[in-house]
Amino acid sequence: MNFSTKDEMLSHLYSLPHLHPKNDLTYIKKVLHQLGDPQKLVKIVHVTGTNGKGSTTYYLNSLLKKAGMKTGLFVSPYIKEFNERIQINGENIPDQALIALANQVEVAIGELRKIDPEFSLVTFEYEVALAFLYFAQSKCDYAVIEVGIGGMHDKTNVVDPEVSVITTIGLDHEQIIGPTLADIAHEKSGIIKHHRPVVLGKIPNSVKEIIAEKVVKEKTIAYELGKDFDVALTTELNYSFGETKLDFTLRPVVEAYDIGIAVTAFRLLNIPLTEAKIREAIDTTVIPGRYQIISQKPLIILDGAHNVQAMKNLLQFIHQYKVNTNTKIKILVTMMKDKDLDDLFALFADTDQVVLTSIPYPRAAKLADFPMQARGKYPYIEDYNLAFSTIVNELRQDDIFLVTGSFYLVGAVLNSLR
Repeated sequence: MNFSTKDEMLSHLYSLPHLHPKNDLTYIKKVLHQLGDPQKLVKIVHVTGTNGKGSTTYYLNSLLKKAGMKTGLFVSPYIKEFNERIQINGENIPDQALIALANQVEVAIGELRKIDPEFSLVTFEYEVALAFLYFAQSKCDYAVIEVGIGGMHDKTNVVDPEVSVITTIGLDHEQIIGPTLADIAHEKSGIIKHHRPVVLGKIPNSVKEIIAEKVVKEKTIAYELGKDFDVALTTELNYSFGETKLDFTLRPVVEAYDIGIAVTAFRLLNIPLTEAKIREAIDTTVIPGRYQIISQKPLIILDGAHNVQAMKNLLQFIHQYKVNTNTKIKILVTMMKDKDLDDLFALFADTDQVVLTSIPYPRAAKLADFPMQARGKYPYIEDYNLAFSTIVNELRQDDIFLVTGSFYLVGAVLNSLR
């Protein structure tokens, strides 16, 4: 197969299966080896976590760029277009590069099919192969790689990273990497590698032993938030790690944790960067679809929070913005129907207005997928554009409007606003 347009390539990519019958790394390792093992040609920072991994990845990317490193970035999902998934120095991969790389992957698959006629990749494996190939051929100094789901069996887990990062461990994707918190911790600990340091964020006490056992097994060192480094919120965000003391602009507490984790991982790379440059890198980082403010008065925030812990953190942050008792908090929400919708909707009890919507995406919830209690309590406007404009037209200057529940909804709204 040979692609001549990006649409052809993406159409093929999305036609691929999502899972192999056996969930291991056999196929991705084979295709990468056929491509010359590009993942071995770039220094890697590998990031996983139930929440915060995307933000931490973006902060790390900014720090490496500020230090003069040519830096690759692999993240998911995208907000506006697929090319966002694969970046170098903050620039999305160009369409022509994407097409050329996909054709190289197709040649590699063709060679492997001479040995095994049934050989194929799943969608995420294909994306991972594109990213590593792009970073290697572009001679990146570093690449910051965000895990898709979990860690141990994730298709990105074919690297020997300079540093591994586990931001948080909580309940999400239980049907794939759960069902218990211990199962999820075990899966995420799989990115900890031999003699390679790992940075840990807020890890529940109940699963710390699982992480500690993996650290001992791999004969490495863990740097834990609240123990080896810390962040504190006063009039500023105060960070401390050994002799290093840094102050940043005040942020929501969860974002402060992500910054602390990213700065610690960066310091472990032993790359020179002044404190002023570190602050500048953090303060200028833009994270699409995460606490993204698109209007100040009225305050309109877009955030892709899609599990219970992320939504709790987001709503706590939103309520801090209430300027007076007349301020109304309004939410436009859709979610993926495979999420724990009952527990998520229970968090909206103190919200002044909630409107349900949907998006044209196979996993997106339709009206019948929302919990019965939510269907009986909140209005449903299927067209997200109509739902968004309806709420905007009713907003007063002091109101707060939050679009949330899915990065796909955030992306759809942003694309409509372009």
